[in-house]
Amino acid sequence: MTRTLCLAQDAEADRLLTEDHFATLLGMLLDQQYPMEHAFRGPKKIADRMGGFDIQRIAEADPQEFEDLAATPPAIHRYGRSMARRAQELARYVIEHYDGKAENIWTAGDPDGKEVLRRLRDLPGYGEQKAKIFLALLGKQRGVRPEGWRAAAGAYGDEGSRRSVADVTDAESLAQVREFKKQAKAAAKAK
Repeated sequence: MTRTLCLAQDAEADRLLTEDHFATLLGMLLDQQYPMEHAFRGPKKIADRMGGFDIQRIAEADPQEFEDLAATPPAIHRYGRSMARRAQELARYVIEHYDGKAENIWTAGDPDGKEVLRRLRDLPGYGEQKAKIFLALLGKQRGVRPEGWRAAAGAYGDEGSRRSVADVTDAESLAQVREFKKQAKAAAKAK
């Protein structure tokens, strides 16, 4: 599927996310305690500051210099320095386990949905929920649909849902996802 992602709500940032699987993986890592579209703009900020987006250069960058780069306003995240460390850890992991190609997570060995979910869960900075959301994003927007992917993604894989980044395709769907999250938070608080 060649759909252009619309997660950052910025044409250039979304183009990078669409063209580079590691950029998308990194954007998802940054998507916590920070507005979604700003998190997904993080890879583009890194690319602008490094003269391109390259997993190898991210992994090998001097940690202090990379932290400075990530924390320079506008920072890649509200916790720019700690997220810089996590970004480098993720880059190193993908290089070590998947030959530096993020897409190998969902293609190497023709894995089923459960296996892709397990591989995503094993990534530094990814837990169960983030892994399920990313699997749903792959299935819904990237055409990556290994057998059993919807079941493995849980409710995030539901057709027509508006519950996560996996469902954001434009400004309107972003507003719908925000409304869903707001209602879910209110329901949880009422309990």
